[in-house]
Amino acid sequence: MTTPSPDFSLVVTAVPDALIVEVAGDLDRGTGEKLIRTVAERLTPDTAFRRLRLDFRHLTWIDSMGLSALLMVHHHADTAGVGLRLDRRPDFLERLLDLTGTFTYLTGIPRAAGEVPDAGAG
Repeated sequence: MTTPSPDFSLVVTAVPDALIVEVAGDLDRGTGEKLIRTVAERLTPDTAFRRLRLDFRHLTWIDSMGLSALLMVHHHADTAGVGLRLDRRPDFLERLLDLTGTFTYLTGIPRAAGEVPDAGAG
């Protein structure tokens, strides 16, 4: 296991039907497991949450292991019957999701060929 970056942080807020996780810093090999664990501990099959919102306004970087963490978070949300939203996506996250073909899978939003991304949606 690698040590998370000291600049990486997660702020978790629960509202009546949603769990909001603000992701700050680099989401990579050293930090992805913390995001997965944070979500998995809170999204149990009997959870009261109907939505999981990941807020990326303070995300500074994401690599392939960070993307892998997002795929695992999606799996946990799906297993718990919770909808996933990726909010305030920076341009570099949009590009990664587009290049890897995971945009629609992770956001549930179909993207037409040549469509210009709207980083605030999803």
